[in-house]
Amino acid sequence: MVSRNGPQPPHSLATSLTRFRQAATAATVLALVACSSTPLPPWHPGAVPPPRPAVATKPAAPTATAPNGTAAIAEPVSRDSIAETDATKAASPDSAPYSAAVAARFPDPAIAYSTPGLLPGRTSFSSNNEIADWLANLTNKPSRGVHPSVLRIGLSQQGIPLEALLLTRASSPDAPTILATGRPTVLIVAQQHGNEPAGSEAALVVARELAQGLLEPLLDKINVLIVPRANPDGAATNQRATANGIDMNRDHLLLNSPEARALAQLGRDYQPKVVLDAHEYTVVGRYLQKFGAIQKYDALMQYAMTANMPEFLTRASEEWYRRPAISALKSQGLSSEWYYTTSTDINDHVVSMGGTDPDTGRNVNGLKNTVSMLIETRGVGIGRLHIQRRVHTQVTAMVSMLQSTATRAEQLGQLRSYVDREVSSEACRSKAIVAAGPTSAQYELTMLDPTTGADKKITVDWNSALELQTLKSRARPCGYWLSAASTAAVDRLQLLGVQVMRVVDAGSVLGDLYRATSHSTGTRQDVRGSISDAQPIEQTEVELVRGLVDTPTGSFYVPLGQPLANLVLAALEPDTQNSFFANHIVPNLSDTARIMAEPTGALEKLP
Repeated sequence: MVSRNGPQPPHSLATSLTRFRQAATAATVLALVACSSTPLPPWHPGAVPPPRPAVATKPAAPTATAPNGTAAIAEPVSRDSIAETDATKAASPDSAPYSAAVAARFPDPAIAYSTPGLLPGRTSFSSNNEIADWLANLTNKPSRGVHPSVLRIGLSQQGIPLEALLLTRASSPDAPTILATGRPTVLIVAQQHGNEPAGSEAALVVARELAQGLLEPLLDKINVLIVPRANPDGAATNQRATANGIDMNRDHLLLNSPEARALAQLGRDYQPKVVLDAHEYTVVGRYLQKFGAIQKYDALMQYAMTANMPEFLTRASEEWYRRPAISALKSQGLSSEWYYTTSTDINDHVVSMGGTDPDTGRNVNGLKNTVSMLIETRGVGIGRLHIQRRVHTQVTAMVSMLQSTATRAEQLGQLRSYVDREVSSEACRSKAIVAAGPTSAQYELTMLDPTTGADKKITVDWNSALELQTLKSRARPCGYWLSAASTAAVDRLQLLGVQVMRVVDAGSVLGDLYRATSHSTGTRQDVRGSISDAQPIEQTEVELVRGLVDTPTGSFYVPLGQPLANLVLAALEPDTQNSFFANHIVPNLSDTARIMAEPTGALEKLP
């Protein structure tokens, strides 16, 4: 059976700690040594004011009193009428896809949240225009010392502005000023999938409480970026994918959609140390078909779990973030479990934790050396049913992540500095994992009987991402050469924050060329099945041929002696389904090579 308590100390920990102590300052060692075989320092909720983001349900009132007696801020949106479209309407609670006994297991919380999409009598969630108005109004009436700014980060495929709200005490919203504060930035991203609305409504609540309410004191320690709706086109039509059918949460390495590109640029510029990705999961559907049961858990959570993740980052994600979030949810009477899903094939009863490929926001942000957490609430397929509880779950998790970051602000800076140096130092030595997969096990889940609502224990075949199996590995190169024709790859690498060099003087260097040994076409797959994608992929097996690699003037060099080296590996090793070559971003195998010695010719940094 797989442990519910997260990753266990690896056998090689003593070696890694020895390297760590040699590289880090004494203060850093004291802060991070607890990431080893002993727990990290305990989380203290009292270190920052324990906010309860409650709001009034009557929009006309300037203030109200929450159930716990604290003052609540009235919502900044005031409209004579709220437009509703068929696209944003959701099923009424009367059309619940399960029995009243099941529904009774999910009572509303004591707190009643108020956003445009949560107003009494409302049958649709917040529209794109209402979200834009909400963010704009927050910049007009912030608390003293808070400087909220709306950042226009791009346009959706249908031309809808993609916006982020920056909340900070810094005097200017530009990225250099925010980085100069020395405070860690938390990025909250909601509704990458358009049919998963609870995270978006929760993000509006959290944004308000940071700008002018109960969460404002946290800004003494942190900066916060909130993207309340990453996929406005999908939200407008209540569909998972973007307007052109791409699953944007499988597009964070390839960056084929403008929505994913906008998030990549935001992350590159503001360099968040923590990223929270808010989603919802299927409640009935294939779980009722496969297991005769209804999904129970209020929240499913998982942090980055993919090849080449730094050990200390995984430990911090577990001990500083997931465990406090579980405690916060439990204190509110909310249940949680590791994130899991199952394929759309009804005959396949295997249940899997979240994917281990470097394609989701969770895993790609992890390879950017951030604490990257996924939170999913039980919402897909049940319309507005239990919407207050779903939003309460999301708000509780978001507030926990913000509190944990404020409590650990200094240690997070030390952690990032150490991880960046450690990853950079691995160039030209050690092994790199090219492909990894989950470990097969059995696991006991609790679901609900669809008629009685009683707990139903189910033991399932389980793909665990807590311990990855190496499927393919190679010697880690010093870097990668890319031909002058590989500008699409260079563009994407730079959007991801990777440093790319241009060859100034032609020369040659020791390296490995790729030679195809087999080839076919196919589609990218995840644990659910085929990924909604732009085009078929090239499925190629390769062998390495050692020799001198010509490096003409104008071609490119991507060094691995940089913090995002593990992201470069994911993109440029050609024989994986998420590689730039497999997805036609690098046109030919001959357009790239592994460089096995430090180049001696002149190179220049790209702007």
